Amino acid sequence: MIEVVGLSKRYGDRTAIEDVSFTAVSGEVLGFLGPNGAGKTTTMRVITGYMPASAGTVTVDGFDVFGQSAEVRKRIGYLPENPPLYDEMTVIPYLRFTAKLRGMRRANIDDAIARVIEACTLGTVTDRMLGHLSKGFRQRVGLAQALIHDPPVLILDEPTNGLDPAQIDEMLAFIKALAPDRTIILSTHILGQVLQACAKVVIISDGRVVVEDQLANLTRDQQLDEAYRRAIAGDVGDTATDPAGA
Repeated sequence: MIEVVGLSKRYGDRTAIEDVSFTAVSGEVLGFLGPNGAGKTTTMRVITGYMPASAGTVTVDGFDVFGQSAEVRKRIGYLPENPPLYDEMTVIPYLRFTAKLRGMRRANIDDAIARVIEACTLGTVTDRMLGHLSKGFRQRVGLAQALIHDPPVLILDEPTNGLDPAQIDEMLAFIKALAPDRTIILSTHILGQVLQACAKVVIISDGRVVVEDQLANLTRDQQLDEAYRRAIAGDVGDTATDPAGA
């Protein structure tokens, strides 16, 4: 479970996010929606411990992100918008490197590499340099490194970037299949992907959460695109934030 309470991040006089609060529970994919520049990536970076907050708290599986960051990092798999790849490495050495960074036991690494290569459909490119891969394959390698240590929490920032339509469908189906055993946040600005993979929705606009609700509740009397436009425009109405996600 992830619990975000009163999270704010400021850069000098500029406020990136303000008083952001929501929860993500195990067993479902939470769709984190918002226009470009709304604060999605900043929120993801703070949750994963890659960036400090100006105010607020974040807990992951009961551990405080800021006070117990080492414990939190063990439990999180993070795919940033631009995957953290070393272009001069090939796929398997790179995955071995990331497994070691996460403190995995040497005896478990080969099996973990085989597992994520199969899961992310990387079998045809294992001996290729990362810098020579297409953007779609780079995205898959990025997901593989996030999954290498089999974490209970996944934070995915635009994971379908660079994929063709068939690959997008495969990726979303794969993410959804991971959900029963994990807490997953899927950050995107594509509403169709939320409908395809997510059970809960959080919408952020101008650095603030304007909607938190189950997808079924949010779309009971309206289409998601209508609810989204109303939320971004500030006309929340019946889509009012539901902190409990009920």
